[in-house]
Amino acid sequence: MASMIMKLGSKSEVFHRDGQTWLCSTGLPSDLVVEVGEMAFHLHKFPLLSRSQVIENRINDYSSEDDEKCVLQFHDLPGGAKTFLLVAKFCYGIRLELTALNIVGIRCAAEYLQMTEDRGDGNLIMLSESFLNEMFGHWTDKIKALETCKEFLPYSEELHIVSRCIDSLAMKACADTNLFSWPLPENGIAQCPEGNHVLWNGICSTAKPQPLSEDWWYEDASLLRLSSYKRLILAVESRGMKPERIAGSVVHYAKRHLPLLCRQPSFRGRNHAAPRSLVSHPSDADQRNLLEEIVALVLTQKGATPTNFLLRLLRTSMVLQARPSCQDKLEKQIGAQLDQAALEDLLIPNIGYSMETLYDIDCVQRILDHFAHIDNEPLDPSNYIIDEGQLMGGSHPLTPMTMVATLVDGYLAEVAPDVNLKLPKFQSLAAVIPDYARPLNDGIYCAIDIYLKAHPWLTDSEREQICSLMNCQKLSLEASTHATQNERLPLRVIVQVLFFEQLRLRTSISGWLFVSDNLKNSKNPNGNLANAGNNTRVGAVRDHLVEADDIMERVSELEKECLGMKEELEKFVKAKRGWNLFLRKFGFRSKSKSIDPKTVKSCLLIQKKSKPVAKARRKPQQW
Repeated sequence: MASMIMKLGSKSEVFHRDGQTWLCSTGLPSDLVVEVGEMAFHLHKFPLLSRSQVIENRINDYSSEDDEKCVLQFHDLPGGAKTFLLVAKFCYGIRLELTALNIVGIRCAAEYLQMTEDRGDGNLIMLSESFLNEMFGHWTDKIKALETCKEFLPYSEELHIVSRCIDSLAMKACADTNLFSWPLPENGIAQCPEGNHVLWNGICSTAKPQPLSEDWWYEDASLLRLSSYKRLILAVESRGMKPERIAGSVVHYAKRHLPLLCRQPSFRGRNHAAPRSLVSHPSDADQRNLLEEIVALVLTQKGATPTNFLLRLLRTSMVLQARPSCQDKLEKQIGAQLDQAALEDLLIPNIGYSMETLYDIDCVQRILDHFAHIDNEPLDPSNYIIDEGQLMGGSHPLTPMTMVATLVDGYLAEVAPDVNLKLPKFQSLAAVIPDYARPLNDGIYCAIDIYLKAHPWLTDSEREQICSLMNCQKLSLEASTHATQNERLPLRVIVQVLFFEQLRLRTSISGWLFVSDNLKNSKNPNGNLANAGNNTRVGAVRDHLVEADDIMERVSELEKECLGMKEELEKFVKAKRGWNLFLRKFGFRSKSKSIDPKTVKSCLLIQKKSKPVAKARRKPQQW
C-alpha cells in the first residue's frame, strides 16, 4: 500500500502560494490568518472551526478592533507549515493523499488540533488511524513511517505510533518465513522467479512459493536510526528470536554504518571494502559513539556473534579510542569463545603509544587470561594421553582448550620474528596453555625455533628457559628429527629428544614383535576357518614386519648420530676443565664422591656394536 487518496472535492487548485503566503481562492474574502513558522495562511473561519475544537476555541478567545482579520499562531504545530497545509486542504474538502511519509505528521497534527468525531463524522483523527492500522500490514511502509516519527516527538511517542511500528516490525521479523514465502514486492512490483512469466496482477504462472532466508529483514532494518534500531532489537529478543539471527542483524548494521570497520588494514594484505550503500563518511567521534552503542547490543551468549566480527570491532575500537569499558567487554566476549577464532583475525596491530612490538601482545594476553578463567571443562586425563599411533599419524581429540593451544602456538610463530618481542612476554603467552592441552608439541617447538633464530643474542640460560616450554616427549617423529640436528637448541635438549625418540621407537618395535610372536603361536581348532584366519594373520604380520624394518632403519641412523656425538664429546672432555664443564652441562654436581667412568659411558653409548659414521653434526633442515 503506497498511498491512500481521499477525494473530498474536485478542485485541487484552490490553494496557491505567493512567497511566504498561502492563499485560498474560493471567491470569498479571507477572514482568518493562521501563522505557522514563517508561513502565513489566509483562510476562512468556518471550514476550520467546523473540524477543529482548538481552532474554534482560539477564534472565540480572539478579540480584535475595527473588524480586523483574526490572526492565530501555531508555531509548535507538529510538522510545521507543510503538515498544516494538508490539514487545511482536508478542512476544505480538497483531495488529500495519505502516504507512509506524511501519515505520522497528519495524525499528530490532528491530535494537536483535536479533530475528533465530535466535530463531525469522518474527521481526520479517525481517517489517519484507519490508514495507520492498514499500513501496519506492510513491511516497507512501516519502515518509512517509523523513520519519520523522530520529527514529531513527543507526539509520536504519546500516541504510541513508534511502539506500534516497532511491535509490528518485530512480529513480522520473528514470524515463520514459510508462512509468507512469496517474493516480497519491491517498488510496488512483485518479483517473479526467473524463468516464469507474469500472467496478471503480478502472479507467476508456474511459480511455487519460494522460502525466504532468515536474514531477509537485515537490509531494511539497517536503514533505521540507531534509536529505533535498538528498540527493534530489544523487541525481537523479547519475542524469542534466535540469538544467531539477532547477531547477524547487528553485524549487518555495523558494516553499513561503520565505514572504518570495513577498511581495517591487515598485515596479510587483506582489505575489506566498504559496502556500496555507504555514501556518507561520519566523523571519528560519531563512529566512536555508534560503535559503543553497537557493542552494547552484542549478545553475551557464547557463539551467537561471530568471533572474527568481535575481533574486528575490537580493532576498530582501538583505532577510534573507544572507552576502556567498551574494549574490556569485547575482550571478555572474545575470550569466552576464543576456540572459534582464526589466527589472521587475532593478529591485531599495535597502535598504542609505545609501539614496542609489531602486534598488540598485551591485548592477546588479556584475551587468553579471560579464556583460561572462563574455561572450566572437566579434566579427563584419558582424553589427553596419546599413544604411538597418534604421534605417528597426528590424530588427537579436539576440545576448546586444545583448539586454543593450536591457535596460540600459531600466534607465537607469527610474532616470534619480531626482534622487539621480549622473552618474558613470549613465555607468558605460551605458559597460559597447560601441558595436557598440547597432545603434540610440534607447534610450540616451531615457535621456539623461530624465536631462537630471530634472537641469536640469547644467553644459554635464556635458551634453557624458553626450551622448557615444550615437552620433548611429545614431539612427533618429524619434529624430533629436526630437533636432533638443530644447532640453535641447547645440548641438554638435544640429548633429551634423542633419548625419548629412541625410547619410543624401541617401545614400538617391542610391541610389534610381541604381536608377531602371539600370531605365530596362536592355534585355531577349526579346520577351514583356521586356514582362512591364518592367511589373514600372515598378511597382517607381513605388514607389521615391513613397518618394523623401517623403524629399525631409523633407529640405526639415530645410533650412528649418537655415536658421532659421543666421539666429539670424548675429545671435548679430555682436558681437565672440559670434563668439569661437561658434567655441569648435563646437570651433574661434583660432590665428595667420584663418578664412575662406566656410568658415564653407559649414558652416552646407545649400541655397543654400532660403528660411528658421522664425526660432525649435520646442519638442521628447514622447519
